[in-house]
Amino acid sequence: MRFMVIGKATKETEAGVPPDPKMFEEVGKYNEELMKAGVLVAAEGLHPSSKGARVRFSGDKRTVIDGPFAETKELIAGFWILQTRSLEEAIEWVKRSPSCFGDEVEIEIRQVFEMTELDPAVSEERIERKNKLRAQYENA
Repeated sequence: MRFMVIGKATKETEAGVPPDPKMFEEVGKYNEELMKAGVLVAAEGLHPSSKGARVRFSGDKRTVIDGPFAETKELIAGFWILQTRSLEEAIEWVKRSPSCFGDEVEIEIRQVFEMTELDPAVSEERIERKNKLRAQYENA
């Protein structure tokens, strides 16, 4: 099972304040631990929403909204993708994380849909095609 572990934004992350070097080192050690355990799929921090945009869909109409966005508590500052056997295992890994997004932070854990969950009728051929395309673009 794959899980997206979402670190919520804070006033500091939205202001573009870089992480404390000591915290950055602690997170690096934690990420190494995740890698050694074969759990880490990806881990990235995100620029503040002021450097981003949203695209709103309304029927055929597309509206671009430039950042920054008002509700900091609803924004994402960074994420991990973990591959674990269960939600409980993902929770245990997250509980071991240094508090890299501030002292008072909430981390959200959401399971990633697998293709077969979205459409049980998806053929093995289609899944294989998706995996080959992904590998092709990752190696490009």
